Amino acid sequence: MRDVAQTQRRVLRVLVASQILSGAGLAAGVTVGALLAQKMLGSTSLAGLPSALFTAGSALTAVAVGRISQARGRRPGLATGYLTGAVGSAGVITAAILHNPVLLFMALFVYGAGSATNLQARYAGADLAHPGHRARAVSTVLVATTLGGVAGPNLAAPTGNLAESAGIPALAGPFVLSGAAYALAALVLAVRLRPDPLLVARGLAQAHKADTATGDALDARERRGGVVLGALVMVLTQLVMVAIMTMTPVHMHDHGHGTAASGLVIAIHIGAMYLPSPLTGRLVDRHGPMKIAAASGLILLAAGTLAATAPGDSVALLALALGLLGLGWNFGLVSGTAIINDTVPLATRAKTQGTVDVSIAIAGATGGLSSGLVVAAAGYPVLALTGGVLALAVFPAIAATAAARAESP
Repeated sequence: MRDVAQTQRRVLRVLVASQILSGAGLAAGVTVGALLAQKMLGSTSLAGLPSALFTAGSALTAVAVGRISQARGRRPGLATGYLTGAVGSAGVITAAILHNPVLLFMALFVYGAGSATNLQARYAGADLAHPGHRARAVSTVLVATTLGGVAGPNLAAPTGNLAESAGIPALAGPFVLSGAAYALAALVLAVRLRPDPLLVARGLAQAHKADTATGDALDARERRGGVVLGALVMVLTQLVMVAIMTMTPVHMHDHGHGTAASGLVIAIHIGAMYLPSPLTGRLVDRHGPMKIAAASGLILLAAGTLAATAPGDSVALLALALGLLGLGWNFGLVSGTAIINDTVPLATRAKTQGTVDVSIAIAGATGGLSSGLVVAAAGYPVLALTGGVLALAVFPAIAATAAARAESP
């Protein structure tokens, strides 16, 4: 057990290092993706398309990373995903230089691989964790994204200036940072994530001739119900978060705010997405994931209501709304991940996790694509309030699952 604990600590250190880098890559692109499309196309209605494309790309990557991890381990799966994200970043830069919208959209699709891999890494943190500490292990990996995630948006303006001095459009500057960050994250994992946590966990399970996952103690009906609930919680939180987050920089730009102001708001948002993770993990381990999932719905409702009613010229209130949006997402992601980890047996865990993350990515793509259309048709306040109300759908799902478990023998 001591060797397993030492290996787990090493795994978490390597994952933390890679997440710091990948967080910067993810956040930098999110900050300016919509603005870059808006400038190229001259239309707000399609400003949500970049978010939709890289979240759609992340759906395909989630399947690939899950299958590679299932077959060969976490290390090759995660490293391949981050390297693909770096290639996508290079494509975005090329598209900006050539002012080619078609190439931009293709590159954003590939760039989404980094986002999917960033999320998939959380599962690796729980492979060797004690069952009672799995949520905390997941949260340790997530919180590491905060450092890079907060730094990335605030580097949007400096990297834009640096890019201009090199003859690259300013809005493509953050993707230079993204490409370098994703490539370095891939390198860290390829070199340092040894031994592979998933392969070690399988070896331990075989040695003891029993799966260590609690999911093996559940019947097929309970497993399906747990997977559906965990996926639904994460799908709803992702849909609401991406929709509101995507159009906030555009909303601020329309009210006269510059890139620095929108970068600050997004940095606060991403900090709130990941920084509370250690506390969230402890809450999930102590009180159970379903209570925290319910809390995520209430927090997202508060975020949407505040974003809808905040004056467009108030950076402080928009920052608070986006902070709550990030916190609600965090509660939903950690609790939903815990439900999946506690439900799915080790033998099929990586493949199932990848499949679940596909639904999360599709939800993000839907939120990103629809957000621009809703804002163009009805305005940002309608988008924000609708998203907040939609988050309340977690309550009937939780109630139905709890009732089904109460009826089980």
